[in-house]
Amino acid sequence: MKHLKLSLIALALISTLISCGGNQEANAEGFSEIEQEIKDEFGNDAYFTDITILHDETIGNIINVTVTKDPESLQMGEWTQSQGIWQQNSDIILEIPEGTKAADFMFQLKDEINLRTLGELIEKSKKQLKDEKSLENPRLSLASIIYPDDGDISKAEYFIDLEPENGGTSFSFYYSLDGELRTMNY
Repeated sequence: MKHLKLSLIALALISTLISCGGNQEANAEGFSEIEQEIKDEFGNDAYFTDITILHDETIGNIINVTVTKDPESLQMGEWTQSQGIWQQNSDIILEIPEGTKAADFMFQLKDEINLRTLGELIEKSKKQLKDEKSLENPRLSLASIIYPDDGDISKAEYFIDLEPENGGTSFSFYYSLDGELRTMNY
């Protein structure tokens, strides 16, 4: 019985380590997990100017964020998470037009902008490639939230870059925040 308990504990630890390795699926549930990892690291009320998820077949997802907890300080950090480890790459000082609020040039992960929606749009984009281009098993190369420099939220977009399983032409999708396809390029 003691060996069974130890085996179960070891199995739980191994699965926890593997799940923290950045191998979340490129779908709504997987991207919800990524959003929770970001919130665990920076808090639920953090402000962002950029969130990008790159997928590398050998090491999994690489998450890049430009983030601050205090937007009016005009100081942000650029952070990367790879294989479950967060590392700060640089400090950034924002310049904004006089008389404006820094938070107006940033977004938060809330109802209007979230990674679950981005994951749903990845699924939608993959289905479109299968249906229209007969492309089986397209894989995620890059997904991002693009927030405009002028702070106009109506111009904010979800960006998705997919490629064939064995390489080749990549397909780029741009969606509005409400999930409407704006442009598809290849």
